[in-house]
Amino acid sequence: MDSIKLLTMILAIILGIMVMLLVVLGIVFATSKMRKNEEEKEEMKAKGIEAPKTKKFKEYRTGSVMNFMEFDTVVDNMISQKDGKRYIMVVECQGINYDLMSEVEKNSVEEGFIQFLNTLRHPIQIYTQTRTINLDSSIQSYKEKIKEIQVELEKQEMNYKQMVKSERYTRQQLDKAYFELTKQRNLYEYGKDIIYSTERMSSNKNVLNQKYYVVIPYFLEELGDNSFDKEEQRNMAFSELYTRAQSIVRTLGVCGINAKVLTSNELVELLYMAYNRDEAEIYGLDKALKAGYDELYSTAPDVVDKQMRALDKQIEEKALELAKEKVTEAKTEKQKALQEKRRKERDLIGELAEMIIEENAQIVGQDVAEEAIKKVQEEKEGGTKDVKEKPKRTRKTKTA
Repeated sequence: MDSIKLLTMILAIILGIMVMLLVVLGIVFATSKMRKNEEEKEEMKAKGIEAPKTKKFKEYRTGSVMNFMEFDTVVDNMISQKDGKRYIMVVECQGINYDLMSEVEKNSVEEGFIQFLNTLRHPIQIYTQTRTINLDSSIQSYKEKIKEIQVELEKQEMNYKQMVKSERYTRQQLDKAYFELTKQRNLYEYGKDIIYSTERMSSNKNVLNQKYYVVIPYFLEELGDNSFDKEEQRNMAFSELYTRAQSIVRTLGVCGINAKVLTSNELVELLYMAYNRDEAEIYGLDKALKAGYDELYSTAPDVVDKQMRALDKQIEEKALELAKEKVTEAKTEKQKALQEKRRKERDLIGELAEMIIEENAQIVGQDVAEEAIKKVQEEKEGGTKDVKEKPKRTRKTKTA
């Protein structure tokens, strides 16, 4: 035992010495590498070569959606951006049929456009927005007018029938009333045809409309030394932008282009169409405002709510499948029990008959009871034998 303890101690000492040597070697290697790197950097600096920069990993953090939006709010017919450091006013322009003009008209339009470009003293942006024509509001207004025409038509029909029945009007008066009735009926039929054709046009998603806009920016840096508060800055920006917008409207009028400054509601519609292009075809701005949406960047329901509804539906479907499966299993077990009971029907009848005979043995007599039980058992065994050893029928074919 003493020799074993001695060997264990010697091995432990040797292992400790080896670990210390490895640590010392690691420290020496690290220090030598650091010195070598410093020497290489000094040599590169002496030669005028920049040392390679260490790669830094970009850090990503979660932020609000509004930080990625291109606007803060819409106020005083302007779009506010970058926390009120930039304001935008938009001018809507009506297109002209340039290809259908004569040479003189084309030259005047080109000269007017050159004049428009020469009068610019500030940057502008030309924005084109393609929209799918939504005629729901027009169809609704048409239907309301058609209802009014229909009510008036029914009144005239009743008046004409009363005039004919009364026989107190001349032929000329009746013809005049019939003419007015026919005119009202034709107007009603014409209105119904307009609604039908408009609904067909609305169902066609390829009917597009292009709108043209001139975007006019204004930066607060243009004020120079800015010592004004937010409201004063907004008022000065509005004054300057309105002056620029009116100048553009006048110069575009020389080209024959009708233009107007967009109001706050029209700017909201412009932004809504830009950020909700697909949804705007079936869910317009008026419906979004009536539904209580207060954000322009999205009208879709919350993602978590959609996931919760999908999960509830999935749970309901799986529960229904599980219920059907267990009901089917229960029915199958009952059917199996019924088949087993039918298979043992003869045995059960015999056993029950024996019990009845034994209970009434004193009444019928012991000898009669024993003989009856014996016959029941023979019949039961014979029935079982008949079931098990039922001869097979062979079909014989006659040959001619």
